[in-house]
Amino acid sequence: MIDPTHDVTEIGAKLGLPATALRPYGRDKAKIEVAALGPLQATGALILVSGITPTAAGEGKTTTAIGLADGLTKLGKRAAVVLREPSLGPVFGLKGGGTGFGWSRMIPTADINLHFNGDFHAISSAHNLLSALIDNHLHHGLTPTLDPEKITWKRTMDMNDRALRQLELGRGKGNGPIHAGGFDITAASEIMAILALATDAEDLRARLGRIVIGRGTDGAAVTASQIGAVGAMMALLRDAMLPNLVATVCGTPTIVHCGPFANIAHGTASVIAMRTGLHLAEVAVVEAGFGFDLGGEKFFDLVARGGDLSPAAVVIIASLRALRLHGGVKPDQVSQPDLAAVQAGLPNLLRHLENARHFGRPVVIALNAFTGDSDEETAAVRAAVEAADVGFAVIDAPNRGAEGGVALAQVVLDTLARHGKAPARTLYTGAEPLRAKIERIATAIYRATSVVLTDEAAAQLAELEAAGHGHLPVCMAKTPASFTDDPSRPGAPDGHTLTVRRFELAAGAGFVVALCGAIVRMPGLPKEPRALAIDLVDGQIVGVG
Repeated sequence: MIDPTHDVTEIGAKLGLPATALRPYGRDKAKIEVAALGPLQATGALILVSGITPTAAGEGKTTTAIGLADGLTKLGKRAAVVLREPSLGPVFGLKGGGTGFGWSRMIPTADINLHFNGDFHAISSAHNLLSALIDNHLHHGLTPTLDPEKITWKRTMDMNDRALRQLELGRGKGNGPIHAGGFDITAASEIMAILALATDAEDLRARLGRIVIGRGTDGAAVTASQIGAVGAMMALLRDAMLPNLVATVCGTPTIVHCGPFANIAHGTASVIAMRTGLHLAEVAVVEAGFGFDLGGEKFFDLVARGGDLSPAAVVIIASLRALRLHGGVKPDQVSQPDLAAVQAGLPNLLRHLENARHFGRPVVIALNAFTGDSDEETAAVRAAVEAADVGFAVIDAPNRGAEGGVALAQVVLDTLARHGKAPARTLYTGAEPLRAKIERIATAIYRATSVVLTDEAAAQLAELEAAGHGHLPVCMAKTPASFTDDPSRPGAPDGHTLTVRRFELAAGAGFVVALCGAIVRMPGLPKEPRALAIDLVDGQIVGVG
C-alpha cells in the first residue's frame, strides 16, 4: 500500500496543539515543545496494551495499540497512541520494523524505523561520551581515583552485534590502563531508561548525575557527576528530551518517544510522552513491550507506582496463531486451524489475565485476527475469556484500519464507564528487601516455586543492600519467550526455579536490574538477518516496514 501523507500541524491540531508548540522535522513529523503546553495535567484515561508470551507467530501489540486508538477516534473520542521508538537492532535483526503493519501503522514508516529525529543517536552519543570521559579520567589519574578493575559503565550502539559484548580496552602504548569493557545495545543503556523515566529537564540532570560508573580505589561508588560529565550529556540530549509527533495511517495523533526494551529494561514510552498524551487527549493508548509478565509488571511496579500514570484499563492481546504455538503445534503449521492446540494454549493467555488482575485495574482481552482463523477457535477463546468475567473483542485493524478497531474500542469504553480512574496496586513496597521483591515477582507472576542466586549475584545483592539501594524497585531482565528463564518452555509452566545470575545497579534510572538465566544486554543477529532484505530503490527505502 502507498502511505498517505498527513501534515503534522493538522495532526497536532486534532489534539489542540498550536503550530507554535511544534518543531517540524519536514512536513510529516515534529518534536513537541512540551514547555509551551504549561503544567501537564494528566486528565485523560490511560489504556495499557500488553500481550501474552510472544512467539514467532506474532501477537500484534503495536498494531493493536494503534488500531485501538484509531477505533476510539472513529467513535468520536479525542484519542492518541503513545509508543516507543524502534531500535535498529530488531529492525536489521530478527523482528524487522516496529511501526505496526498494514492499515494499523504509524507513518512515515521508514523514517520512524531509521534514525527517527536523531533520538537514539543522541542517547548513544551521551552514553559514549560518558564512557570516553571515564577512560580519560583513568588515563590522567584524576580524582576521585577510579579502580580500572571495577569500572561498570560500558559503551553502547543501536545495533545487534554479539562480537562487542566483551572487550579489552586500552591496548597499545599510551592508551591505558588496560581494563575490561564491552557494548550494550542502546535500548539497554541506562541513559535510555533515564530519559524515559525523567519527568523534566531538572529530573533528567539529577538522574544523570546519580549514574554509578564504577568504584574508586577506596572502594566507594563513583558517579557521573563526580567526573563532571553531566552538563555535556545534557547538551547532547537537548532535543532528545522532547517527544515526537507523527500519525497513524488513519490519521490518529501518535506520540513516539524513547525505546527501552522490556526484557532488559522497563519497556514503554517515556513518562513525558505519556503525560503529554494524557494532557492533550481524552484517551491515551500506550504499549508495554513483550508479554504482561515483563512489560506489564514493570509498567505498574517501575513506571506508575500508583501515581498519575496508573492505567484506567489493561488490554491483553493474543492471536490464534500464537495460541496454537503455545498449544504445541510446529512453527510451519501455525497458520492452520487447530482447535485442540488453541485450547491447549489458552492457559498462557489466562495466566497473563490473572497476572494483570494483581494490579487492581479492569482487563480486556483482544484477539488479533489473521487469515486462516476459524470461528470455532475464536469461540473457544471467547468462552474462556467470558468465563473469567472480562471484556472480549476481535480486532482486525491491519486489514480494516480504524473500522477494524471499533469493536475493541467500544469494549474498552464500556469498561471505562463501569470502572472509575483509581491508583493501581503494586506487587511490593519499597520497604521490602530486594530479594523479597524478586521472590514476589517470581512466584506471583512467573509461577516459580523458588529463586536461586549464583554466588556472584548473592554477593552483589548484599553489597546493594549495604549501600542503601534496597528501597529501589527491581527490573527483571529475563527471556520474553517463557514465564521461566528458559526460552524453550512456552505455554504456562509452573513449579520451576528462577536463577538470578547477577545484578546491575541503575541508580540514575532508579532501579536494580536482576539478570536471569542467559539473558544478555547486547543481542546478536540471526543467521538470516532482516538487513539482507533492506535496500534503497529509486530513492525509496524498501524492506523496513
